[in-house]
Amino acid sequence: MTWHATHQIEEGSTCHPSDAEMWKHFDRMYADFAEEPRNVRMGLCTEDFMTHGQYDCTYSCWPVIITPYNLSPGMCISFEYIFLTMVILSPSNPKHLIDMYSEPLIEELLQLWHVGVRTYDCATDNTFIMLAALMCTVNDLPAYEMESRWSTPEVMGCPICMDDTRAFHLQHDWKACYFDFYIQFLPEHHPYRRNKKAFTDNRVENKIARLRLTGDQILESCS
Repeated sequence: MTWHATHQIEEGSTCHPSDAEMWKHFDRMYADFAEEPRNVRMGLCTEDFMTHGQYDCTYSCWPVIITPYNLSPGMCISFEYIFLTMVILSPSNPKHLIDMYSEPLIEELLQLWHVGVRTYDCATDNTFIMLAALMCTVNDLPAYEMESRWSTPEVMGCPICMDDTRAFHLQHDWKACYFDFYIQFLPEHHPYRRNKKAFTDNRVENKIARLRLTGDQILESCS
């Protein structure tokens, strides 16, 4: 469980979440948590699962899976370390009711973050108070909408750009379209920005994507 703190990082590459800026920022924000490398960092994933391949079935099944990121990349995706925490069963898509179904899991995660649990470490033959943090969620946009309550089908579906977007509605079916929208996230001098033929309608993309909002800014926008 301490692999993330002891592995050698190759400069300029990212092979594990602990190499990313998100992980390092978390360590700076919560130094007390980071001091104990055995504290668990987790990722959560949920997705609609059609049983027996019946795509026209109205029955809905949502497995909720948690994976510890303390382990090496190969172990993170191994069957033994992918934990099915619960299965949300419903006659139809639970949509925003997923919050209600997830309350028991949320309570346990809060306890692991604030209080922790006494854990036996077989490597050192002692016990310690283990804390745990949910670092991220992994899902597609429809599931993201259900978990975060951010409406994704419309032109403001991007949770980073929000109202500062060039998305538009298609002429005939009025669906939101983000064609060439992603080019603004490229580095300022990336050659794709000047490629009028392949990516944009005879236009050089000079727009720079807006900065991600901080947690405080997101809370303020929701108030």
